[in-house]
Amino acid sequence: MARDTRFVWFELMTSDPGAARAFYTDLLGWGTQPFEAGGMPYTLWTVDGEAVGGLMEIPDKAREAGAPPNWLAYVGVDDIKAFAARALELGGSLEVPPAQIPGAGAFAVIADPQGAVLGLYQSREAVSGCEPPAGPGRFSWHELATSDLEGGFRFYAELFGWGVVEDVDMGPAGVYRIYGPEGCMPLGGMFTKPAEMPGPPCWVYYITVGDLDEAVARVATLGGAVVHGPMEVPGGDRIAQCTDPQGAYFALHWRNPAPLGA
Repeated sequence: MARDTRFVWFELMTSDPGAARAFYTDLLGWGTQPFEAGGMPYTLWTVDGEAVGGLMEIPDKAREAGAPPNWLAYVGVDDIKAFAARALELGGSLEVPPAQIPGAGAFAVIADPQGAVLGLYQSREAVSGCEPPAGPGRFSWHELATSDLEGGFRFYAELFGWGVVEDVDMGPAGVYRIYGPEGCMPLGGMFTKPAEMPGPPCWVYYITVGDLDEAVARVATLGGAVVHGPMEVPGGDRIAQCTDPQGAYFALHWRNPAPLGA
């Protein structure tokens, strides 16, 4: 299978799409536009006129199963059925089988062996090359909090071809593994979540902002909450982890324009 390895789409499933739309457009300056071809109410998130993700109400089956508001990212693949089958071979599970999206391509949703959920997306148009640098309003870092760092990393390495960029020793917190495709910028990090961290293994997605302190203040003003941070991370960047008013977890990322050691 050819491997694209890029994160290509970010989707918010929420209990109140109208309120969520107001929160993120006010916080991040995102635009929105309706998507009519899918057969259900769906809104596109846009940055500088380019669609970067979507917004929808939590489907009935998911809500009945207890799914909370959440962000789900999709990795671009060139053969949705082959990648879904390979995920099963590697010990993952298939949460949503491959399905066509009228006018847009095909998708599936998988879970890794530790239970973290991730989407697969096959576009009608080929997407290749490295993930571009993330400007304001765009997703910049994709982080896996897992119960088994080595097992989780092995699954994604074998499925997508991701490699180890660097293992950072975080002391008592353990190893933070930075990963990505060969020859490209890192895509994100993975770590074994501590016992005190609530919830099951999951992915967390970071969005770039121009002023982290201002964005954090706006999160609270707009009805969200700051769960962790703001804090500085290795390299001089700063982050904050948050929830929106409906409870979906997301993170904000300010990039240091002059990385430490440069």
